[in-house]
Amino acid sequence: MKRIPLHLLFFAAIALLAVACASIGNPSGGARDEQPPRFVRANPAPNSSDVPVTTDKVTLDFDELVNVPDASQKVVVSPPSKSVPRVAAQGHRVTVTFQDSLLPNTTYTIDFADAIEDNNESNPLVNFSYTFSTGPTVDSLRIAGRVLSARAMEPMQGKIVGVHRVPEPIDSLQETITPEFEGLPELSDTLADKSRLPLIFHKMFDRVARTDDRGRFSVEGLAPGRYRVYALDDTNSDYLFSSPDEEMAFYETVVTPSTESAIASDTIFNTKLGTVDSVVSRQRTIYLPNDILLRSFLTSRKQQFVSSYARQDSTRINLTFNAPNRQLPTFSLVGEEMPGTDWYTMERSQGADTISLWISNPRIISTDTLRLAVGYLKLDSLNRYVATSDTLRLTTDRPRKSKAKKDDKKKKKDDTAQADSVAPPVPLMQFNLLGGSSLDVDRPLLIQTDSPLARLDTALFRIEELRDTVWTATEPVQLINDSINPRIYRIERPWKYDTKYRLSADTLAMENIYGLSTAPFSQEFSTKAEKEYCSLILNVADWPAGLPAFVELLNQSDEPTRRMPLENGRVRFNNLTPGKFYFRIVADLNGNGVWDSGDIIAGRQPEPAFYYPKSISVKQNWNKEETWNVFDTPADTMKPSALLKNKPTPRKNERTNSNTPEEDEEDEEDFYNTFPSGRQQQGSFR
Repeated sequence: MKRIPLHLLFFAAIALLAVACASIGNPSGGARDEQPPRFVRANPAPNSSDVPVTTDKVTLDFDELVNVPDASQKVVVSPPSKSVPRVAAQGHRVTVTFQDSLLPNTTYTIDFADAIEDNNESNPLVNFSYTFSTGPTVDSLRIAGRVLSARAMEPMQGKIVGVHRVPEPIDSLQETITPEFEGLPELSDTLADKSRLPLIFHKMFDRVARTDDRGRFSVEGLAPGRYRVYALDDTNSDYLFSSPDEEMAFYETVVTPSTESAIASDTIFNTKLGTVDSVVSRQRTIYLPNDILLRSFLTSRKQQFVSSYARQDSTRINLTFNAPNRQLPTFSLVGEEMPGTDWYTMERSQGADTISLWISNPRIISTDTLRLAVGYLKLDSLNRYVATSDTLRLTTDRPRKSKAKKDDKKKKKDDTAQADSVAPPVPLMQFNLLGGSSLDVDRPLLIQTDSPLARLDTALFRIEELRDTVWTATEPVQLINDSINPRIYRIERPWKYDTKYRLSADTLAMENIYGLSTAPFSQEFSTKAEKEYCSLILNVADWPAGLPAFVELLNQSDEPTRRMPLENGRVRFNNLTPGKFYFRIVADLNGNGVWDSGDIIAGRQPEPAFYYPKSISVKQNWNKEETWNVFDTPADTMKPSALLKNKPTPRKNERTNSNTPEEDEEDEEDFYNTFPSGRQQQGSFR
């Protein structure tokens, strides 16, 4: 037998070992799946007509295993029905089962948004919808746009957008802005029919869509005609505005959808390399309007009631209302002959939705149980404000005296025998400076007392200034009482930079409603040096002349910290703490200096707000001036992304916009791709 050479055996062993090592574990399976499912077929076929009204389900097939995990939150069937269709996935198929019979001669659209995703990697199929018709034609018109919150300009995600078809005009006269809202309950005492309210109160939408994570919507399958457009946070899924706690929006004009042809250039990108493959020109159909901007709001017309009440102690009653009061509530004690408001002092919030009654009458204070009649305005079934009254039972728990033990009694007797002539301490009322020991030069000095005052002697107050180590008296003090909080007083004067002050009050400077006076008081406070501040001027170049407005200075949490009226297109913020600033301008349509919500019954839109599209950084001891063209930036992209709370969901292989605006000296991610909604109405203030 021929012997195999030793070196060949060695190489054979190496080869077998390599094969064995290579076979350990599972095969790699190729590249990671990053593509969404691909639609293959449907039954009935997409855009089918004359589908039988007896059809109880439709099926859609895809090229891979699919899931629909958030069907109830994302899938919208239009027109809506009282019984929500069931959506289920099994294998490669998605099935939609109708609970109600289909309507004749109706176009049905099932908008899946991004609800359909593959089974392995959860890649979503974005903006997918399916349409068929039970009549001879498939209606194909659309109304598209975006929904933003009215004041904060946040994209409203997952909100229902619905339309009602309105009759054609009887004559050729131009239609008024809000014909649907004329002669409504607030304006007519003879109205007794709830059906005269806007349709959104009592009629389900004719067609619906849902906003995506950027607040965009497209109501599809519309027949030619005229429509009213609404947005709704439909918390109970009834497709009605059934609760004032549902945020809503309405478009003030009737919309007529249409189409037009245009030549469009489509850029084809290589999604892996992020480069342009080619640019293709093609003729396409544009569906109009595609730029409707709906500004959503919570109505101020909320049902009113006393949501909580308590007698905090024998001297104070606290009440909380469900909503701000349109007029101050009235209070009276049942069974007590107490004239008007002489028995209490009221302390309240700005909208009088929280109220404290400080009881001043000794007999009422000593009464353990009170019956308080509260008069206020509430809504009736026709959304009209009518007077009503509630009677509240209020009690106070007084500490019980425990029975003294024999030893305690003996000790008390001994202490009494040894007592000298020292009088017991006299209780005193208290007050303090709000804001502590530091004060901005352009802010008032605020004083808060622990209870309302019956007497104030300003001559017993002094403000002194430290000059060369000597406290020097300044001009006499004037204390101005706050209009809604009787325990707060302010001292206004031009404070000096980098200066120490001292506020002093003599004995008996104040006396509260319980007869308690103040002890001598003294507290120092100081102001910053001028170089520690900065200032900023905004020139609003394109604001309509004669339109009242105010500008709000915002912190990085999107909360207003200062507010200044716009005067001659200009606003100046002085004595700012250096840092990064954001701004918002509000059209103050009624000139009351605050932002006001909308009211659909009155046909009144919320006051529109607009954001400066980037931050402005100002350093210490700097003065900076900026020019702001408000309407150069589309309303749907003007809010800086750093302030956005409702940020779009990042998706795999999503191309980011390379033309990202800069935020001051720093680049900031732009969460919005270019979208036309909001451009048409961004200058409308009605």
